[in-house]
Amino acid sequence: MQKNNRSLSVALAQLNLCVGDIAGNTQQVIKAITEAKAQQADVIVFPELSLSSYPPEDLVYRADFLQQCEQAIELIKPHTFGITALVGLPMLRDYLIHNSAYVLQDGVIIGEYHKQDLPNYRVFDEKRWFEPGQGSLLVEIKGVRAGILICEDIWHDAPMEAVMALGAEVVLVLNASPYSHDKPEKREQVVLRQVLKHKVPMAYVNLVGGQDELVFDGDSMLISREGVRTLRAPLFEAGVFVGELAIDPTNTAVVATHQHEALEAHIYKALVTGVRDYVHKNGFKGVLLGLSGGIDSALTLAIAADALGAAHVEAIMMPFRYTAAMSVEDASEQARIMGVNYRQIPIEPIYDSFVQSLAPEFQGFKADVTEENLQARIRGMLLMSMSNKFGKLLLTTSNKSETAVGYATLYGDMAGAFGPLKDVYKTLVYRLAVYRNTLGVVIPERVITRPPSAELAPGQVDQDSLPPYAILDGILERFIEQDEVLETIVDAGFELATVRRVVNLVLLNEYKRRQAAPGVRITRRGFGKDWRYPMTSAWRKQLPLN
Repeated sequence: MQKNNRSLSVALAQLNLCVGDIAGNTQQVIKAITEAKAQQADVIVFPELSLSSYPPEDLVYRADFLQQCEQAIELIKPHTFGITALVGLPMLRDYLIHNSAYVLQDGVIIGEYHKQDLPNYRVFDEKRWFEPGQGSLLVEIKGVRAGILICEDIWHDAPMEAVMALGAEVVLVLNASPYSHDKPEKREQVVLRQVLKHKVPMAYVNLVGGQDELVFDGDSMLISREGVRTLRAPLFEAGVFVGELAIDPTNTAVVATHQHEALEAHIYKALVTGVRDYVHKNGFKGVLLGLSGGIDSALTLAIAADALGAAHVEAIMMPFRYTAAMSVEDASEQARIMGVNYRQIPIEPIYDSFVQSLAPEFQGFKADVTEENLQARIRGMLLMSMSNKFGKLLLTTSNKSETAVGYATLYGDMAGAFGPLKDVYKTLVYRLAVYRNTLGVVIPERVITRPPSAELAPGQVDQDSLPPYAILDGILERFIEQDEVLETIVDAGFELATVRRVVNLVLLNEYKRRQAAPGVRITRRGFGKDWRYPMTSAWRKQLPLN
């Protein structure tokens, strides 16, 4: 009998799960299976480590945690009659912990697979937690031989070649692939390379949502054996997306789905998702932030209101004698436009009290950056006090450019629990502000066009202390994300003395970054678990800095 025109109806369970919420994740899995069955799907594929969510980190060392994941499988089994389900979980086998998946079909487990290639770079530490699997898995679904792989496996050739050697006619991949601004394109290239090389259709399912500093964008897909993306799940949107995956070669024309949004659009969605999930998954009532009338706090306010709704956001303007009238006006105007709770607390009386108390100790010393930082620290103290009193999470507003070179005050504007702009360079802050206003103007125009200033001294602007942001960000991106040596950065067109100064500031200020709030990672290399430079190091002295 000629075998042709076979296909599988595949459900991509692009879910927003929470690390450690095994009961909640299990209910999401069961609900998704029910939805997939209602749409007559043959198979439903869940993200990597679905039951624990990703990354569970050192929770996997707890026997009770692993046991709860296994117990959850027993709750899921009865719901798999009439469908095949691929569910990820950490699995203990022969005293070794694996990043694994069960294949459930008609109420029973028909296979288990252990991830073979464990990533151990950038934000990944899987070799700390897991042992690599040693074999491939092939299961039959509706008469189709399906190979099972997990995430990093398809970024390498050996696991794919091994499952194809077993006779796979389709490959189903569970993933927890975190977002960075260039990741959607890279991810699709990897999938297409494997599909076209082996002439095999593929289902790729990814996690969605924020988890600490990581944010997952979904971007799940079905790719035909001809390399056409026949289903594209939307970025940053949870759901069960069902499509047909042709198994045999076909001459039928397939229409590709739409392309990704503009860069600023999906970066902005990543930031909104990261804030929303950090606040909700940690059980906070809402957020508050200091609104200065500057670009960073303006963008942070827009992100927070879009993430949580205006009713759950509070903005506090804390003017001082150096605060420009336009800053007060613009902060008030943005709060009004966005409909957030807004209040003003002048800090001059508090500042005067501090200065008076310190006067005997500071006698004989001239006023300097100490007094500037005192303003920032008073604001930080007020914000933290309101955070404590109202049970709202405090958002910091520092951007990546400032964090990199230490242009921020410890226990001042660095105070807070989460930093939406922590991985956003200053030049990108402006682009995102312009983008947000295309959705509806919420940031006053002169906030975007005026020179940036901390307003801690008369007439102060950021470029009194820093190179122009276009130059600063160009140097930072090369040094931080691409690990370029100083000579290479200079060869790219940057002035030697400026490069020396910027690199020196980056290395000197590691101690500040260790005390900074976590924040959404959107670049190839964000500060946090993705950046592990020592605080105490003589290596800086070995560089050609002088």
